[in-house]
Amino acid sequence: MRLVALAAALAAVFLMGAAAPEDDPYTWMEEIEGARALDWAKAENNRSLPQLQKDPRYAGLYADALKIATAKDRIPSVSFAGDGSFRGFWQDADHVRGIWRTTSVESYRAGNPEWKTILDIDALAKAEGANWVFSGATCLAPDDRYCLVSLSNGGKDAVEVREFDTRTGQFVEGGFRLPEGKHRFNWIDKDTVFLVTEWAKGDVTTSGYPFIAKLLKRGQALSAAKQVFTGTRDDGGYGVQPIILRDPAGKVQATLIYRPLDTFNAEYYLLEGERPLKLDLPKKVSIEGYLDGRLLVSLKVDWGATGMKEGDLVDFDLAAVKQKPDALTPALVLRPAANQAVEQVATTRDRLLVVMLNDVKSQMLSYQRKAGRWTATTLDLPKDSTIGIASASDSDNRLVLNVASYLTPTSQWLADAAGGAPVKLRALPDRFDASRFVTEQFWATSRDGTKVPYFVVHAKGLKLDGSNPTLLNAYGGFEISRSPAYSGITGKLWLEKGGVFVVANIRGGGEFGPRWHNAGLKLNRMRVYEDFFAVSEDLIARKITSPKKLGIVGGSNGGLLMGVALTRRPELYNAIVIQVPLFDMIGYDHIGAGASWIGEYGDPKVPAERAMLMTYSPYQNLKPGQPYPRVFIRTSTKDDRVHPAHARKAGARLKEYGYDYLYWENMDGGHAAAANLNEVALGSALEFTYLMQRLMD
Repeated sequence: MRLVALAAALAAVFLMGAAAPEDDPYTWMEEIEGARALDWAKAENNRSLPQLQKDPRYAGLYADALKIATAKDRIPSVSFAGDGSFRGFWQDADHVRGIWRTTSVESYRAGNPEWKTILDIDALAKAEGANWVFSGATCLAPDDRYCLVSLSNGGKDAVEVREFDTRTGQFVEGGFRLPEGKHRFNWIDKDTVFLVTEWAKGDVTTSGYPFIAKLLKRGQALSAAKQVFTGTRDDGGYGVQPIILRDPAGKVQATLIYRPLDTFNAEYYLLEGERPLKLDLPKKVSIEGYLDGRLLVSLKVDWGATGMKEGDLVDFDLAAVKQKPDALTPALVLRPAANQAVEQVATTRDRLLVVMLNDVKSQMLSYQRKAGRWTATTLDLPKDSTIGIASASDSDNRLVLNVASYLTPTSQWLADAAGGAPVKLRALPDRFDASRFVTEQFWATSRDGTKVPYFVVHAKGLKLDGSNPTLLNAYGGFEISRSPAYSGITGKLWLEKGGVFVVANIRGGGEFGPRWHNAGLKLNRMRVYEDFFAVSEDLIARKITSPKKLGIVGGSNGGLLMGVALTRRPELYNAIVIQVPLFDMIGYDHIGAGASWIGEYGDPKVPAERAMLMTYSPYQNLKPGQPYPRVFIRTSTKDDRVHPAHARKAGARLKEYGYDYLYWENMDGGHAAAANLNEVALGSALEFTYLMQRLMD
C-alpha cells in the first residue's frame, strides 16, 4: 500500500498566529529573515565559530566527519518502483545536492548496479540559479512513471511541486505545477490530483497549514479546482491530508480524508463520489494501510464498548465501512504486551508486515489472512537490532529492510514476506573499531517509580570511577522511539576519542507504544523531564560518569529537553548541545507552527496548562547568577518547522544575563540544520569540538 505519509506532516511552518506576548523584548527575532535578526545571527556566528574552528582538534574531526558523510561506499537508499526497478536518492562529494537515480533490482543485487540518473539536482539548481534541495517525489501507481517532485529552497519544509516524467527524464510541459507552499497532495489518476493548499491568501490554519481540499484536473488553473472538503482555520495539527487506498494493481479502493483537530486528535472521512462521510473512529488513531479488502488502523487510546485497547492494531471490512461509515466494527489483529510496541506497519501484495519493539529491540512479524483470521510468522533477522522497512513491493512480497545496532554497521536486506531466508544486499564497512566497545541496557527509576530503560555504549573494561566523558541523548516526545542505530561519526569522533555514548528511552516517546507517549502529555509533561534526570542521576550513581564529565545533546523537541535540563538541573551537566530547539513555551503557540503542537504540550491560553508550561519553559525560566554550563546552541535560518527565533531568543537572553555561550545559525538546512553532507560534517565537527573542550580538557 502506498499512503501519504502522515508522519511527514510533522513538518512545515509559517510565521502566523496569535499576537506575541507584549513583555517579550526579543519578538523582533521572530521575523525569520528580518535584517536585524540576521545581523544578530551573523554576529553570533562570527563570535562563536572561531572559538571552535581554531581548536587544534577541529580540522581532524571535520576531515573524519566529511570522509564518513560523503563516502561512496555508503549504503544507497533504494525503494521498489512500479516499473520493476529500484529508485533512490544519492549525495556525495561529487553530487552535493544529489541525484535521483534508478537501476534494476537484479544488477543492484549482483553488487554492481548500473545506475541511470533520473534527475540531477545539482545541474537543475545551476541551470535555474536556485538553491534547490530534493524533498522527495510522489509517483502514480502502478508504474510510477509520472511523479510530483518536491523542491525546497534551502531545505525548508515549504516546497515547489512539478510533474516529472521518469521515462523521458523531463518535467512535463504544461503538467501539474504548484508554487512554493506547504501542500498536501496525492494522485487520484493520471489527470486528477487530490490537493490541499493555500488556495487564496490566508487559506491556512493559525499554525500555517492548509485545510481546504480540492480535486485538481490536468490543465486546470488552481482557481478552477473543485472543492470536496474543508476543515477550519482553528484546526490544530498539520493540515488536512488525503489518504489514497490502492490495491496491488494500483486501483483506488477508497479515498480517505484526514482532518487534524490538534497534534494527535483527528477526524477521518470517506470520500464517496464527492461527498465526505465521517468515519466512526476514535479521534486518536492512525490509518496504517489496506490489504485484501481490510482497512488497517492502530489505536492510540482505548475504544470503549468495542473492547479494543490503546496500542492495538485492528482492521475493518472496507466494504462494510463504505456501507455504514458511522457504525464501524473493529477486529483485533495484534495486541502488544506491556513491554512491546507496534513500531511500523507495511503491506506487500498479500502480506501484512509489523515491526515490533520488545524492550526497545526489534522483531518483524509477517501476517497472512486466511479464513477470516490473521496468522503470523517471525522473519529470521539479526537479533538485538533495530529493523526498519525501507520499501515494500506492491507487485509481490519483497521487502527492503535496514538493520542496525550501535556497534554493528547498518546492513540492507532483501526479504520475502511470504517466507524464505533474507538476503543481505549491502553492509556499511566499519567506520570505527567497534571491537573495542560494548553496549549495555540499564534501567533507571523515575520519580514516580516508573522504570526507564537506557543504552550505554562504552569501551570494554570501562573504569567505574566517574571520570568518563559521557554524552547523553534523548528525545521524549511525539511518540517517536529511540532504538539502537549505527553512527559512524559518533563512533569515530566520540567513542574512539575516549567518550561514552548514552541514549535514554524516556516517556513521551513510543518505545512502549501509546501509553509511553500519553504518560507525558500536557499536564503530565514533567514526567518526561523527571525520566531524563533519573537516567542522568543513574549514570552518576553507577560511576559511569560525573556531573563534570556529563554532557547532553538533543534536537527539536529534544532541544526543548536540553533547555529544561539547563534551567532546572544545571548542576548535573558540564556541556549542553541545544539543536534547533523549542525554547519559548509561553509564546510558542504564536511562533510558526506552534499552535499545531498544543496537543503535545498544552495551550498557554488555558490557565492550568499555562501554569504547567511556565514551570519548565526554558526561555521564561532562565535566570541570572545560576551555575549554567557554557552551552552550544545551533539552528537554521531555513528552519520553517521549529522557527529559529527559539534559538535566537535563548542566546539573546543568555547574553542579557551575562552568560558565556556558543551559537551557530546555519543559513541553509531547514529543520535538519544541514542542506547537504558537507554541512552535516561541519555541524558534527563543531559539536564534538565543543564537547571535547567541555568534557575532555
